[in-house]
Amino acid sequence: MSTHKQHLRSNRSKRQTKKAHSASGHPAGPYRDLDALDGLIMCLEPDVNTLDRMFEVSARRFARQDFLGTRDVLSEWEEVQENGKVFKKVVLGKYRWLSFEQAYRAARVFGSGLAALGQEPCTNIAIFCETRAEWLIAAQACFMYNFPLVTFYSTLGGAAIVHGLNQAEVSHIITSKELLETKLKAILMGVPKLQHIIVVEDKPTSWPGYPRGIHIHNMAAVQKLGEKPDNGLRSPAADDVAVIMYTSGSTGIPKGVMISHSNLIAGITGTAQRVPDLNKSDTYIAYLPLAHVLELIAEMVCLAHGCKIGYSSPYTLADQSTMIKKGSKGDSSVLQPTLMAAVPEIMDRIYKNVMQKVQEMGVVQRTLFILAYNYKMEQLSKGYSTPLCDKLVFQKVQALLGGRTRVLLSGGAPLSAVTQRFMNICLCCPVGQGYGLTETCGAGTISHLWDYSTGRVGAPLVCCEIQLKDWVEGGYRSTDKPCPRGEILIGGPNVTLGYYKNETVNQKDFFVDENGQRWFCTGDIGEFHADGCLKIIDRKKDLVKLQAGEYVSLGKVEAVLKNCPLIDNICAYANSEESYVIGFVVPNQQRLTVLANELGIHGTWVELCNNPVMEEEVLKTITDTALTGQLERFEIPQKICLCAEPWTPETGLVTDAFKLKRKEIKTYYQHDIERMYGGK
Repeated sequence: MSTHKQHLRSNRSKRQTKKAHSASGHPAGPYRDLDALDGLIMCLEPDVNTLDRMFEVSARRFARQDFLGTRDVLSEWEEVQENGKVFKKVVLGKYRWLSFEQAYRAARVFGSGLAALGQEPCTNIAIFCETRAEWLIAAQACFMYNFPLVTFYSTLGGAAIVHGLNQAEVSHIITSKELLETKLKAILMGVPKLQHIIVVEDKPTSWPGYPRGIHIHNMAAVQKLGEKPDNGLRSPAADDVAVIMYTSGSTGIPKGVMISHSNLIAGITGTAQRVPDLNKSDTYIAYLPLAHVLELIAEMVCLAHGCKIGYSSPYTLADQSTMIKKGSKGDSSVLQPTLMAAVPEIMDRIYKNVMQKVQEMGVVQRTLFILAYNYKMEQLSKGYSTPLCDKLVFQKVQALLGGRTRVLLSGGAPLSAVTQRFMNICLCCPVGQGYGLTETCGAGTISHLWDYSTGRVGAPLVCCEIQLKDWVEGGYRSTDKPCPRGEILIGGPNVTLGYYKNETVNQKDFFVDENGQRWFCTGDIGEFHADGCLKIIDRKKDLVKLQAGEYVSLGKVEAVLKNCPLIDNICAYANSEESYVIGFVVPNQQRLTVLANELGIHGTWVELCNNPVMEEEVLKTITDTALTGQLERFEIPQKICLCAEPWTPETGLVTDAFKLKRKEIKTYYQHDIERMYGGK
């Protein structure tokens, strides 16, 4: 038997083996990875228990190897579309690289420069910047000098940024020219403690029109300042705070998650263990927000293993991306990465684009593609590969991401089975679907790359263990058959220190067991399968993460929209596999009838509610109410269903206290949910 076939059969048998077990023997767990039976692994190698130490070791091991790559902008202009919209287009050059040694030196002098500007150890410093090489260099500088790094998404609104900067008492912030001028400038008067702004670009060098007391510096100038002897270098301890990561905010006010050096080291270790053969020949493409724990962990895994990191953005990722000039190359074509992390939104976009092109093919081509797709799906289920199919049919699809991708990690939100299977087949690479939260350093589970099952998130990582807590009110128990079910609790060295200045929530969401191990109560409902793999089946709270990773509090959306005079009752709904919110609206009969008369629409009450024009008009009014109520764009329902019948306790859709029964509403309106989300 050939070595190739033996390998395939080995993978097939692996898929059928146990991947984790309950350490107690009880169906509630805790469940552990089989490799973690003799104790949890906490660090990459002896004595590497802080992030500055990890970078120091890598800079020595991989000194002259390429590390951080950025493409030059050769030209840019604005292109007017037929519909009048203006798109920015760019032509980009080759990747320019900093070696590990150069990046380490750049971080060292930048940290020294920050100290010279008055930044003190164990005092918070903020970064509000897009994903780029300078972000990681700045972060490493802060780790070296023990400046806790406060991170914000570049998409956060002004009020959320003001809250975070004031809560963290920040005096120094690192940002980009664009974010300074479009977002930060407008809120500076609301952040009285802020004194120093460091802009990562070199130009301009003067900044007129800013408030007195605000000093703006370029990153290069701060690094030059730091070339003098070290200013106050103080290496961190393992339990010192490395990052305070502000989430996108479930109730309008973002929470800062305190993450220690040892937390991140544990998360990095657990994640890296699920990616086989990581080495210095790997190249990672970085385009997700570095203020998101998934991207930060992924890049730190690369740093620890000598991999190259090439920077990109969702707008320049592929040849077909919106900012890439037609005929020029996107980042993945130039970089040809072997490693990639993705949120489902990006993968769904690729899936939809490819399938649209399949529909545009001639009959013969389309038939061949479908035959090859179905054939490969069958072979994968048996544990076999299809090299001929890959070369003749799927090579062009594989080229969309550069043609060399060997591992694709999915996180941030659930990935649909259809899209996961498409990636396995057409991109010719395994997809590791993971589950984790900011509160657990993004680490929880990742599916083994040889496991091609869909709808599951894999077994616990070696850095943590998972147990199920009965949620009796929701009808989930560890004694359920055939699979134990319950709220997912994650415990281990990757569980963070808690929320910054929020002890009330900390006491509710975190606890320490009798063995001194820290646990986080996720609020997600899961079930463990016989092989030790976890499946997410529900959510305890009304907080939903959309496909792109934004959190939506359904209760918050409903509270704002109930102010709309056309609405008597509303239930917001969001599917984590989709990119937008939808809504079920019980309209005010009198006001809706008046609106219908104004539009010249007549009919029975049921006919009015089923009229698409009425849906569209009500949606416009709802959107105006949402904007007045300062909802974020992603929180505003994009489609609605007008419900002719009132919701009363008798209908079973609300409680006796008229609180929404979300599960019953979802079941009752399942057909409308499918209509509004359009199914694949």
